[in-house]
Amino acid sequence: MYETAAIIAGFLLVYAAVSGRVERSWLSGPVVFTLAGVFLGPAGLALLHTGMGTAEVRILAEATLAVVLFTDAANADFASVSHNIALPGRLLLIALPLSIVLGFLAASAVFSGLDPLEAALLAVILAPTDAALGKPVVMNQSVDVKIRESLNLESGLNDGICVPILVILLELAVGTRIEGYSAASALKVVAEELGIGFAVGLFTTGCASAFLRVAVKFDWVSPNWIEVPVPALAVICFAAAQAIGGSGFIACFTGGLMVSWLRPRRVHELLRGANSIGETLAMLTWLAFGAVAVGQLIGRVSISVLTYALLSLTVVRMAPVFLCLSSTGLTTRTKLFLGWFGPRGLASIVFGIIVFNEQLPGNDTVEATVVCTVLLSVLAHGITANPLLQALQTRLGIPGSSEAHPRENGGPPR
Repeated sequence: MYETAAIIAGFLLVYAAVSGRVERSWLSGPVVFTLAGVFLGPAGLALLHTGMGTAEVRILAEATLAVVLFTDAANADFASVSHNIALPGRLLLIALPLSIVLGFLAASAVFSGLDPLEAALLAVILAPTDAALGKPVVMNQSVDVKIRESLNLESGLNDGICVPILVILLELAVGTRIEGYSAASALKVVAEELGIGFAVGLFTTGCASAFLRVAVKFDWVSPNWIEVPVPALAVICFAAAQAIGGSGFIACFTGGLMVSWLRPRRVHELLRGANSIGETLAMLTWLAFGAVAVGQLIGRVSISVLTYALLSLTVVRMAPVFLCLSSTGLTTRTKLFLGWFGPRGLASIVFGIIVFNEQLPGNDTVEATVVCTVLLSVLAHGITANPLLQALQTRLGIPGSSEAHPRENGGPPR
């Protein structure tokens, strides 16, 4: 145990020291940590003896997504979004549903052994995007602000939008195996989960925000503790909702949106610690993904799995994006660029683990497909981010830095 802890801590130390250099290269954090997990894990040198199975990876991934969902929503700048709502609005309200439908049709065609609910679950699992895999694009100030904010806002909010869809489909899929379990029963359970999660997020964050406003106003908060309240609030939202039968992810997403709307004083300082914690947890999740999930994938990749993974990263994502942006005046290359940078990442891992835990008949196929798609996405999107960025001004037809501005909160993309 101590040997493994020392290796992981040492790797974090080295990466922290060279992280800026890595981000300017053709690599990315998720690529580095995933490959390190494969290389150091059981499939490689077997130096990481984590003893982690699906249950342990689920705890880590759920904690990570809870913090990420909260901070993503809290980092949303409604004032800025209101001026550039057209593009992210189309991506979230048109392209996302179309991607789920197209993903369902592709899964039904490629996998004859999956029932309709399992095919729909696979489509939803792989629908959310993760801008962290294309971080050089969404953080670079030479990229048009509308493009950067669209990709970042889309990835920050689409996982929260997909949570209720996933909960509904999973409840229906599980219910079909229980005698006397009806669609009405499933929808009732779903309504309770979503309603409780929504209520917990609003109530908990409302109370905490009021308390923090008083604490900040009277300067009660020590500088050493200013970054602690937001991650603690994210954990409270998640754990409290889960404990009383609600959806912790909905609670975190709702709570984060409320923080963004309330915008308490010194909000950037409050969020800074949560951003750092979320980023670190995400990297550890990628390390576990490489060591546990990718190692188990070897020998399980079939032509069908690989075919769907490639379709998911290309046609299933890019066609809906291209269609929903048809009347925006953007060039063809810009639309293709926006469509390509729809990487699958942390949310897909967590959603997949949640579904795997229910032991559905098509679990093996769904699991192999999710792991294969995410792995290909980590490599393809992580490696192409900087090269495509270098070609941005001359080949992709995206406006330059005259419209760009730095991210106000300095938060990392998701």
